[in-house]
Amino acid sequence: MWLVYSNMRFFRSKNEYSWNREANMLYLETPVGVGFSYSTDASSYEAVSDQQTARDNLVFLQRWFLKFPQYMHRDLFITGESYAGHYIPQLAKLMTEFNQKEKLFNLKGVALGNPVLEFATDFNSRAEFFWSHGLISDSTYKIFTSSCNYSRYVSEYYRSSVSPVCSKVMSQVSRETSRFVDKYDVTLDVCISSVLSQSKKISPQQVGEKIDVCVEDETVNYLNRQDVQNAFHARLVGVNRWVVCSDILDYELLDVEIPTISLVGELIKAGIRVLVYSGDQDSVIPLTGSRTLVRGLANQLGLNTTVPYRVWFGGQQVGGWTQVYGDTLSFATIRGASHEAPFSQPGRSLVLFQSFLQGMPLPEIILDYELLDVEIPTISLVGELIKAGIRVLVYSGDQDSVIPLTGSRTLVRGLANQLGLNTTVPYRVWFGGQQVGGWTQVYGDTLSFATIRGASHEAPFSQPGRSLVLFQSFLQGMPLPEMF
Repeated sequence: MWLVYSNMRFFRSKNEYSWNREANMLYLETPVGVGFSYSTDASSYEAVSDQQTARDNLVFLQRWFLKFPQYMHRDLFITGESYAGHYIPQLAKLMTEFNQKEKLFNLKGVALGNPVLEFATDFNSRAEFFWSHGLISDSTYKIFTSSCNYSRYVSEYYRSSVSPVCSKVMSQVSRETSRFVDKYDVTLDVCISSVLSQSKKISPQQVGEKIDVCVEDETVNYLNRQDVQNAFHARLVGVNRWVVCSDILDYELLDVEIPTISLVGELIKAGIRVLVYSGDQDSVIPLTGSRTLVRGLANQLGLNTTVPYRVWFGGQQVGGWTQVYGDTLSFATIRGASHEAPFSQPGRSLVLFQSFLQGMPLPEIILDYELLDVEIPTISLVGELIKAGIRVLVYSGDQDSVIPLTGSRTLVRGLANQLGLNTTVPYRVWFGGQQVGGWTQVYGDTLSFATIRGASHEAPFSQPGRSLVLFQSFLQGMPLPEMF
């Protein structure tokens, strides 16, 4: 089911990509205190840990199968995203140990989406993602990978002891990345609340927009309706409202630093198939960290590559990329997907889910490409134009992998240094309306570089509104719009 919000009213719309088309789905709100789950013992919310959560989840599944024994011998798969990289491996490990004493769980596989598997690798890959997508400058990338990386900052933050150097680095990272970019999908616009916009009029959601970026706010309103709660047979115990992130429980945050990638290895040794998949627009747990961890685990287990890194297809379009090790460990990306891949790319996520359940390779189509060798540099000619007083703008759609922004940005910076042009506008975000349009930097009064957020190789095609703002500013010789 989709929730559609229009003219201040909710409508239910059938979700043609729902995973219950392929399997019987059981959704578990965990740990206790999350969502509508509750405990009659207030102490259950104190010092909640990964281990306690795993034990609670095991007890739940035991009792569920005892109540519904007709499902006991069915193939069982467990899926989850993000911190499920901790929840699921620990639960699955307990299930395999339980089965050694009493065969109850017919566990066949686990699928982990953008999962936290190893604290340092996962968190520190954020810097490369920010830099490669144009969200931070070269200088900020340098200090974000040397002076204070993200895992160090988070570790200090959780211990309430953030060092001055990490505070300075993160302030610079936050300033450049901007709070007006959704870190869970850097191509999506953000939902600007009435508090943030104050008295400014916000344009209504465009007709035909595929993804509702305000779905979180709207879901909160929907799930707090009494008729909806009655339909769910839900109870609010100890809280007044349903919220996205519960603050009723005290979770042991430092558990995030305990790696679970070794538990994934133990599951593979027990013959359980594992799929690690990544929405490729997620900067929170970027694909590069997950890919590195999966490859390292394969090497550690002595698993050979059975499917070399290749594209997979959802229909006639590329759905993502995949690599398989042995017959039990797979990695896949979902093109254009967020941290919550089934939300932003439901069709491609369903194809991935179907293939995983069936134990089949992801769909493949063989395409022939013509390669053009372009070996003669023209950057020196750009320099001659600038010397002649002609203004030059180099812009990049930040989703283009053919001529990525990082190469263009490097060439522009090098040309500015060669011509002795000082930075007149430091690397910053620019806005198209209420949303971040991209990032920009200006050298002297004749050379500019800009990215267009969410744009392809042909930026005016994929981001026409933002491209027009860029074009207007260039023609007028004005700085790209700045907000706040």
